[in-house]
Amino acid sequence: MFDSLAPLIIFILVLILVLIASGIKVVPQAKAYILERLGAYQETWSVGVHWKWPIIDRVAKQVSLKEQVVDFPPQPVITKDNVTMRIDTVVYYQITDPKLYCYGVDNPIMAVENLTATTLRNVIGDLELDETLTSRETINTRLRSSLDLATDPWGIKINRVELKNIIPPAEIQDAMEKQMKAEREKRESILVAEGKKASAILVAQGNKESRILEAEAEKESAILRAEAKKAAIIREAEGQAEAILAVQKANAEGITLIKDAGADDAVIKLKSLEAFAKAADGQATKIIIPSEIQGIAGLAKSVTEVVKEQPAK
Repeated sequence: MFDSLAPLIIFILVLILVLIASGIKVVPQAKAYILERLGAYQETWSVGVHWKWPIIDRVAKQVSLKEQVVDFPPQPVITKDNVTMRIDTVVYYQITDPKLYCYGVDNPIMAVENLTATTLRNVIGDLELDETLTSRETINTRLRSSLDLATDPWGIKINRVELKNIIPPAEIQDAMEKQMKAEREKRESILVAEGKKASAILVAQGNKESRILEAEAEKESAILRAEAKKAAIIREAEGQAEAILAVQKANAEGITLIKDAGADDAVIKLKSLEAFAKAADGQATKIIIPSEIQGIAGLAKSVTEVVKEQPAK
């Protein structure tokens, strides 16, 4: 009898082992499992090894806890100045509560997409076209704040919201391109004018500096010429002074020699006569002859005759 029940027992044991093995679950990193028992929420499994009752328990959903990115298609929006444009957004979100994510809203991603579209329309409706094109950071911040507050009951945290593309109407794009072209041409004209102005200023400064340098060079040259002329005059004056000094020294030496030689009155009178002869060679029209020189003249005549007689003898 035991032998006939052995296969049944083995089958039951194997079935029990299979059921036990099927109840063992391993939750990987950055994952969370939602466990339901008989269709009702039981618990949330985090990373590690877990076991569930076969048939009674089941893993209802596997939730990723990583930051995820969803790119929503372009949405038509109207600005404050009644310009219709299309804007597509990129939302970065992360699931913080797997239970709320599973049971808070049906199809959470679609709910986030619709919420993003309506919030975007509200934000853009308060801005004009130019503000919309230049205030992306402001729009991103307002969108993220509104979406994060609205998705908090769903266990979703909105980390970032970025405007991927802003597509205005074709006529607006043409007008913007023309405006940009005009701005570029204006900047080009301004740059050319500023370049010419700078060039003219540099040329004027160069001419001014050149004239200043020429004036300084002329001044230095005049100073050098004046110094050279002054030096020449000084040297000439020194030469004249030295010549006068030499003449006076020679006269003094001559007088000294005459004095040392014991010259008598006749010699002195002869010297006076020589001086008178030199004076007579000048431009004077009237000469007064002292009485002493008159006597010397006769003496000179006698001396001349004596000198003439000596060669004859």
